[in-house]
Amino acid sequence: MGILLFLGQVIGISLSGVMAPGPVTATTIVMGSRNRWAGTLIAVGHGIVEFPLMVLIVVGMNKILKSPAVQIGIGLAGGAFLLMMAWQILLSLRSLEQEKGGNVKGTPIMAGIVLTAGNPYFLLWWATIGLGLASRANELGAWAFVLFAVVHWLCDFVWLGALSWASHKGSALLGHKSLRIVLIVCSAALLVFGAMFIYGAGRMLIKTL
Repeated sequence: MGILLFLGQVIGISLSGVMAPGPVTATTIVMGSRNRWAGTLIAVGHGIVEFPLMVLIVVGMNKILKSPAVQIGIGLAGGAFLLMMAWQILLSLRSLEQEKGGNVKGTPIMAGIVLTAGNPYFLLWWATIGLGLASRANELGAWAFVLFAVVHWLCDFVWLGALSWASHKGSALLGHKSLRIVLIVCSAALLVFGAMFIYGAGRMLIKTL
């Protein structure tokens, strides 16, 4: 397979993943309403976890990520974090009249790190689909693997950056009432994803007993 065709596949598959609605999307919208660079910084935090993970998966860590114990632990921790973030957003609505956007604690970079490391679906994606792409890149050579890693991350970087920019511009145009609705929807999304993570981990735990 030619390198250009392979990179085309990487871009297509990567964008289909990063553009899918999820915790990172909801958090980027919320933080982007306050900081236009939030998406870019979240992508940096995402990359801090993702780059080392790419290397570890190629050397065999995918088997560990697929283990029930790891999936259960990640699901419970990630779900709890999402529920906490959703609650923070709801609490921040009280100060919306005095300050633009929801006052979610934590920096965008840290949010990117925690949301990435605490997402069992993200880790499972890398243990399966991502492993296939990383393995093909590795077969083409070290330079191809580096190129693959950079291109994949740039998809996150560009999309999340654009999303937070749009959220920031939109919050300047929207009134407090409309912005409040957006934040409530994002909070509800995080509650749903958090509940899904915990429910999935609970089901897996019951099966292992």
